[in-house]
Amino acid sequence: MRHVTHGIRTPRISRLAGIATLVVAAAFTGTGTALAHSTGASAVDQKVDGVMVVAGNSCSWTNASTSAVPPNALTVDRTTINAPGGNLACGGGIAATLNNNPAFAFDEAAGTARTDLIDITGRQSFISCRYKATGIVWDRDATSGKYVNRAFTAAKASGSFLCPGSVTTPGGDASMLFH
Repeated sequence: MRHVTHGIRTPRISRLAGIATLVVAAAFTGTGTALAHSTGASAVDQKVDGVMVVAGNSCSWTNASTSAVPPNALTVDRTTINAPGGNLACGGGIAATLNNNPAFAFDEAAGTARTDLIDITGRQSFISCRYKATGIVWDRDATSGKYVNRAFTAAKASGSFLCPGSVTTPGGDASMLFH
């Protein structure tokens, strides 16, 4: 049995900030994968695999569907990321849900992509936190074909008073590969 000291909230709040960052970054990451695919792909190939690691916990999924292939504008279908249709899973007792179908626009010459909006909810135990971020920029890695996030901040949209008002995800904490 583990001893829990009551009245000390700092570790829980720090953990909530980590959870919120993980959840927000995981959502962004998965959608950014769609950016690295060539224009000659068939509809069967319009898939996204995503991985995000924050504070030792990770969220990942495979084979989420997109509406097109880069450099065409596209959206990512959240129902193919979230359970039961998708396989989004997180470590550390965290559960995440993507609340929107993120849209992406690409600049092939610059090797970048931009996400319009990411809306995600993270839960741990009885605490739920919802965050939104707009205008996220992704850089394509010329060697691997992955798109990697630039630093971004997501604002709290709703949730427990224990949820931080915003969370920041450092650049490079998320990367995706489209196939």
